[in-house]
Amino acid sequence: MFKSAFYLYYDGFRSMVVGRTLWKIILIKLFIMFAVLKVFFFPNFLATNFDTDAERVDHVLSNLTQPLADKK
Repeated sequence: MFKSAFYLYYDGFRSMVVGRTLWKIILIKLFIMFAVLKVFFFPNFLATNFDTDAERVDHVLSNLTQPLADKK
């Protein structure tokens, strides 16, 4: 069963012309989204603001358990 499913996809991808180009575009977009944008727009807040793991845990726990009305 797995072998026949593998060969179905293998033969399908091997005979694609436009599909290969589309897959390349998709992979480039995913690389940009996850590698490039993460580095520049999503800094590691916990690592930069807290020195130890215990401080990070306390911060996350207090923010998760505190009701939303108390945060304002």
